[in-house]
Amino acid sequence: MTEKDNSLKRKIRSITFKALKATIKGVLFYALYFVSWMFVAPVANMVPGLKEAVETFVAVYITLMIVGEFVSGTIFQYFFAAAKELFVIGYVLISLNGGLISGSFQNINFVLDIRVFLMFTVLLGLLGLAKTMLQAINFVSEKAEHTKI
Repeated sequence: MTEKDNSLKRKIRSITFKALKATIKGVLFYALYFVSWMFVAPVANMVPGLKEAVETFVAVYITLMIVGEFVSGTIFQYFFAAAKELFVIGYVLISLNGGLISGSFQNINFVLDIRVFLMFTVLLGLLGLAKTMLQAINFVSEKAEHTKI
């Protein structure tokens, strides 16, 4: 009976540790967003919809990060890490309109070409996705080696 109790205690301790780690990561990431938003807020008044877009991004990113922490130690952590990378790539592509931002300020119309920034952002996202895929392959191969032994 004590073996079952020890196993149950270990599982509860593991889940508690994962929940604590996910909470700390979520709070730190939100605090980073909150502090950085204080510097971006003056610009956000000039760009309509920027605050809503950034808040949506932060909410989904933190959710994927927290869920990924809860499933750490399993293959699902890599699925959520890949989903997080794909979300970043897709959200940047959609929110930046393909790299051309146009607007007007008083009587001046402007077009801002940020395709180079967009390209680097997407490439970094793809690099993160490749890293996640290689980590998933390594995880599965290590699990396969342990079952052979």
